[in-house]
Amino acid sequence: MSPRDPRRTARRIERRNAQFQQWQALLTNRTKRSRAGEMLVQGVRPITQAIDHGHEIRALLTDSRENPSRWARELLESSPAPVVHLAPELMAELGEKEDGAPELLAVAAMPADDLSRLDAGPRSTVVVFDRPTGPGNIGSLARSVDALGGAGLVVTGHAADPWDPAAIRASTGSVFAVPVLRVPSHREVLEWVEGRRPAGEPWTVLGLDEAGGHEVADVDLTGPTLLVVGNETVGMSAGWREACDAIAEIPMSGSASSLNASVAGSLALYEVARQRRRGR
Repeated sequence: MSPRDPRRTARRIERRNAQFQQWQALLTNRTKRSRAGEMLVQGVRPITQAIDHGHEIRALLTDSRENPSRWARELLESSPAPVVHLAPELMAELGEKEDGAPELLAVAAMPADDLSRLDAGPRSTVVVFDRPTGPGNIGSLARSVDALGGAGLVVTGHAADPWDPAAIRASTGSVFAVPVLRVPSHREVLEWVEGRRPAGEPWTVLGLDEAGGHEVADVDLTGPTLLVVGNETVGMSAGWREACDAIAEIPMSGSASSLNASVAGSLALYEVARQRRRGR
């Protein structure tokens, strides 16, 4: 082992001490997550995504089982952070698993809420989720942004936390693969858009609404697009509605009164990708 090998700092926690309680609070207490600037990452794919995409890992937690999987063994051998051995019952609590302790958990730093993290260009799509109340919906939409080539997901207003464990799980780690950030309102995002237009990027701000008046497929989305998905119950805020260049709907049949917000956003993302593949 080299002197800087994080395994040199490995320690063991057998009971619910102060450090364990801090990690436990990351599961349910948003205020404590924000103060610590940390989140707890559960699951093979989310942990792998966080590490592969360069997110800061502050601790790697293990249940010290005798025969770990190849994935866990290789990660522990080249750990990106100090390793902490937890009693299996403590790992089970932090893993929130009914079928026993997970092999590994990661404590990761929250990334900066900085719009400069968006790797946007002349054919980019940035998705805004305005005041979502469900962390699972944030994670699901982040997964679609990742899968369908979006440049990032911006959560605006008073909203659920994209670093809630439920959001991370629902994203299957995509919250680490694409920039996900939080800003107070529509104003910061619109300033960012206006700052890019002088460079020759003709951004379209498209809002989704179940009574938009015309279909998403009728809007030219081949250029850079800011796609705004509203709150699950009340839709977009007045500020976002006023800022939109166009408001469109996704045609529906059947008895459903509306689509889930993350589903609506996913369908619109697919339409953007479809238009760009075919040149509209």
